[in-house]
Amino acid sequence: MLAPGPFRVEHIRPGDPYELSNGHAIECSTTGGDGARANSAGAMVIDSDPDVDSSGIDAGFTLGPGHLRAPDVAVGVPDRPGFVPGVPPLAIEYAGSGQNEDDLKEKIAEFLGAGTKYIWVVRLVGPRRVEVYEPGKKMRIVKAGKTLSAPGVLRNTYPVEALFERGAAREATLRNLLQREGYESLDSVREEGREEGREEGREEGREEGRVDGLRVALSGLIAGIGAPVSAALQARMLSETDEGTLLRWIHRVPGAKRLDDIFGP
Repeated sequence: MLAPGPFRVEHIRPGDPYELSNGHAIECSTTGGDGARANSAGAMVIDSDPDVDSSGIDAGFTLGPGHLRAPDVAVGVPDRPGFVPGVPPLAIEYAGSGQNEDDLKEKIAEFLGAGTKYIWVVRLVGPRRVEVYEPGKKMRIVKAGKTLSAPGVLRNTYPVEALFERGAAREATLRNLLQREGYESLDSVREEGREEGREEGREEGREEGRVDGLRVALSGLIAGIGAPVSAALQARMLSETDEGTLLRWIHRVPGAKRLDDIFGP
């Protein structure tokens, strides 16, 4: 592929199963079950990161007139028709069985050469691991149990497993979504709920205290006018929880001649 090929970006339509490298068409094969599941896990995590405004799966990026590349997952995918001009700041590739290693190397070189900051290649064959590529740096391998970061692109660091294990991906996504709502973690949500509950309890206690005081005041005023109170009426006073109603009854006591004048409509 040293000599430029005949194809240009305008020859490819969205949905066509081809990428372009220096004018040469490269057929993109379908993905196996392991790659498809891992891809969806990684995409969920990356898209939910609090610093990511947009991301996408298999979005075509035009690196030049004869270059069209589609990472498995990429940051920086706008919601508009057509291919995306330029390159993503972070691209993720899932390498399973049947991976064309020569094309993958060329793809990595093209993205890095055009300005991509980070490329993560998730290896699904053998011990699962991630190869990290950055411009001007030697490739490094991050194994399971370690974490990945992309400063300037992603806010959070992620365990390698979050890119292919759904449990780890859901845990990381939950943290991301909570952070988008202003919570650092699920524990902080629980603590806020407990604090609100304590505050509500204090408020309920203050309200209940006011109501009890009004009931005592009402009973004392009624006793002061010498009016007998039946058991039914006593129960009615004790069950009343509305402050407004108790205050209305209290205000009626001074001019009341009968209990009906107090408790009537």
